[in-house]
Amino acid sequence: MQGFLNLNKPSGMTSHDCVAKVRKLLRLKRVGHGGTLDPAATGVLPIAVGKVTRLLQFLRSEKAYCATVKFGVITTTDDLEGEIVKSTLAPQLTLSDIEAVLPNFLGKIEQVPPSYSAIQIEGKRLYDLARQGKTVEIPTRVVEVSSLEILDWRSGDFPELDLAIACGAGTYIRAIARDLGAVLNTGATLASLTRTESSGFCLKDSLTFEEMETQLQQKTFSLLSPEVALAHLQAIVLVIEDAKRWCQGQRLPYQKKWEIEDEKTENPLRVYNIEGIFLGIGQLIKSEENLLLAPQVVILE
Repeated sequence: MQGFLNLNKPSGMTSHDCVAKVRKLLRLKRVGHGGTLDPAATGVLPIAVGKVTRLLQFLRSEKAYCATVKFGVITTTDDLEGEIVKSTLAPQLTLSDIEAVLPNFLGKIEQVPPSYSAIQIEGKRLYDLARQGKTVEIPTRVVEVSSLEILDWRSGDFPELDLAIACGAGTYIRAIARDLGAVLNTGATLASLTRTESSGFCLKDSLTFEEMETQLQQKTFSLLSPEVALAHLQAIVLVIEDAKRWCQGQRLPYQKKWEIEDEKTENPLRVYNIEGIFLGIGQLIKSEENLLLAPQVVILE
């Protein structure tokens, strides 16, 4: 059994907990996930099973979320899971105030990850250092936010804003909430988070653990094929002899009949044999004389 699972992660479980539960349900050891979600967050968590765990690195990087930002509250973790550091009434805050500053969070922006995060500094996780009471300088990173849409606004002493956010890999929504509060001089924290899209998987097509267990009992459960998850990559087809050589680790001279639209050497390619069987991921590399198709990950050996 190998393929991808579009899991609807429940609140209260870490991404590692979800992987462990999938291992138990499928009775398989080789399981991995494609992008950590905080324990309190819910929504799309791509899971890879079997040899296709090696393909997680080739999934799309785009993600989308529905987030609720609570103003007037600052916490240690930048969400409601942490201890409240400061609480200040903010009834003066208006939706117009927020609309005026939201464009600052669009495009490529600099962001300091939360102190409670899985990022490593000198080999140690930030959340481990934070729990030990150690303060370290967290380097700024550049992330990309492609869209921010206001879904709802609730005024009051501690106003709340619902946002739809589309962004690239490595973006911390908790940091957006924190920084939005800082810009507005009210303080803010993330109140709730649901990932609606990740790596090409959508929330509407996801499975809960309960649904997964029911399908397993009814023997209707199946994994998504690698081709579905990697549909954004260009595909090439090899004749039987070339496919055999490629699967054995040999590099093949580039052929025009492969009709590759973009011949950039850094782009991964889906590789099939002439019977339509998915073989793995290849990449064009430059030799002294021409381009070569080299195997990166061979699934069918």
